[in-house]
Amino acid sequence: MNLAMAGSQRRASFTGLYAFLVSVTMFFAAFTSAMVVRRGASDDWKGVPAPSLLWVNTGVLAVSSVLAEKARRVLRAGDRRRHFNLWWTGATLLGAMFVAGQIMVWRYLHRHGVYLNTTPGSAFFFVGTIAHAVHLGGGWLAMLYLNIRAFRLELGPGRRTAIDVATIYWHFLGILWLYLLWLFRFWGN
Repeated sequence: MNLAMAGSQRRASFTGLYAFLVSVTMFFAAFTSAMVVRRGASDDWKGVPAPSLLWVNTGVLAVSSVLAEKARRVLRAGDRRRHFNLWWTGATLLGAMFVAGQIMVWRYLHRHGVYLNTTPGSAFFFVGTIAHAVHLGGGWLAMLYLNIRAFRLELGPGRRTAIDVATIYWHFLGILWLYLLWLFRFWGN
């Protein structure tokens, strides 16, 4: 592949990523608007108690993002194998831990009588966190795919672009998660 074609593919990858990030942002902006309007529409709003595991999950996702960035920088510096694989595998495993932790939060809430249809507040909490988990699951699958490719030593320029795109998306999901936590704490309770 020549450099002009590689540069063109890289630009196309980032254009696609940014278009997708805008659409996800718009989805969660609409979600926020609906939540704020619904909360103010009547007096039946009850917030969802925030289990402490939510904060643990937040830390897990933050460390995962740091490890993904470390892997990306190590790869950019020319280390294509051991160090990259270590950091990227750690980020991928922590991503899976975050999703497992979210499932534990949902189960905890169910055990305490909080369901999707319990109150408008619980409906928004479950829809928001599940929507985030679905987006995160897509990013995690991309990370897993790239992890497999890395262990097979298939890290050419195209893979490096994919790693850059996946890492940026992962950071975006971390920021989105912090926003959702703020939203549920500030507007949800």
